[in-house]
Amino acid sequence: MTVHYTDFSLQTIAGEWRKGRSERHLTVTNPYNQEALVTIPLATREDLDETYVTAEKVQPAWAATSPSERAALMHRVVAIFDARKDEIIDWLIRESGSTRLKANVEWGAARAITQEAASMPSRVHGMTLDSNVPGKENRVYRKPLGVVGVISPWNFPLHLSQRSIAPALALGNAVVVKPASDTPVTGGLLLARIFEEAGLPSGVLSVVVGAGSEIGDAFVEHRVPRMISFTGSTPVGRRIGSICSGGEHIKKVALELGGNSPFVVLDDADLDQAVDAAAMGKFLHQGQICMAVNRIIVDEARYDDFVERFISKVRALQVGDPNDMATVVGPVINARQREGLEAKIATARQEGATVLLDGPIKGQLVAPHVFGDVSPEMEISREEIFGPLVGIQKARDEAHALELANASEYGLSSSVFTADIERGLRFAQDIKAGMTHVNDMPVNDEAHVPFGGEKNSGLGRFNGDWAIEEFTTDHWVSVQHRPRHYPF
Repeated sequence: MTVHYTDFSLQTIAGEWRKGRSERHLTVTNPYNQEALVTIPLATREDLDETYVTAEKVQPAWAATSPSERAALMHRVVAIFDARKDEIIDWLIRESGSTRLKANVEWGAARAITQEAASMPSRVHGMTLDSNVPGKENRVYRKPLGVVGVISPWNFPLHLSQRSIAPALALGNAVVVKPASDTPVTGGLLLARIFEEAGLPSGVLSVVVGAGSEIGDAFVEHRVPRMISFTGSTPVGRRIGSICSGGEHIKKVALELGGNSPFVVLDDADLDQAVDAAAMGKFLHQGQICMAVNRIIVDEARYDDFVERFISKVRALQVGDPNDMATVVGPVINARQREGLEAKIATARQEGATVLLDGPIKGQLVAPHVFGDVSPEMEISREEIFGPLVGIQKARDEAHALELANASEYGLSSSVFTADIERGLRFAQDIKAGMTHVNDMPVNDEAHVPFGGEKNSGLGRFNGDWAIEEFTTDHWVSVQHRPRHYPF
């Protein structure tokens, strides 16, 4: 029988499991019942510096291992994911407030990207190119970047850390992770234990848990990491992008930022399918997903019928204990998030949105709230919600629906429902987003398909060949096979 991991008060600093040097501590609590899960002495800038320097030292040896060795490590990690599935899911439920359904989805997604990463070492290709210089040969080598810094969020902590960690390691990089303060275990420390068990050499993957006010900027500014992979809010992403492009040490950056997903229902859509997809795409993990349905846009000819069916569906969703298999809407992550949602509800009312459905707010449990007669200028339409609230807008026709769908500074994911697939494809290609799904919800992620956004939703793409591109770099090496004639 597999023995559960213990003592998450320690973190991986400079290749060792030890406590952070800070006098400050972080207590991680269960969002549902506020049970204290672990208390972690935080890392300091000194701890961070030692960790980066250690990663820099051990990375060349890791990069020198054969592709088959790195692939085998990923396969062992997948096997540990399988053996420890219940333990991982239990942590996701207790630490991030995941419902049991969402925790299983996240475990599967993190497992899938690890499986995909196992194939990446053998998919890295260089090339030779002809030269215009007589006697010259051009070679282009594809190499790991070196050390990658990963900053991960609290909503899908296991998967959104692993989708950078696994490819980066598989391609020969060392990785240092700064997980979100709400989810340091599932966002980093648990993964570090798994990779250690799989046989990853010490120092190649480190997890540093520290206050953003103390190590946040230093994590990005440090000379060692050649890339920062960040998933989180657009304002923080702007700050990170600014440091990476304009700081003392210029480095590569991958940013997966905020979203404001439109969910468009055209006049010929199958309303039963659209309602089911909208409910799943909005209320999975309490709507705390960057891809979550944020704006429902319905052709006016189907508006009343859609609203009636959608409200009936949402009213029946169970709110409560995330451990209960029947629970759809569990707790939001913390009190600050709940307070923000309460403010959004109040603002929607003040701005004239019609309350179609509301419910109680108890502790960090926020019942679904649905608003009708929403206009593009309302806050509930303009801003990312990140909670179980949604507004429904009425479109005059297909052209107006597209105009409404594109009326956002964000461009992450999106959906359109129609009985005519070709119509749906034409509409999808006109949406300004990194991802659009015809007759499906906007919450989709497959390990071999590009994931990322346009506009203020970020830069770069994750998964598959796109991850190989992100976590490696090209080195042009030319060989002059016979003496070259120079003009002087």
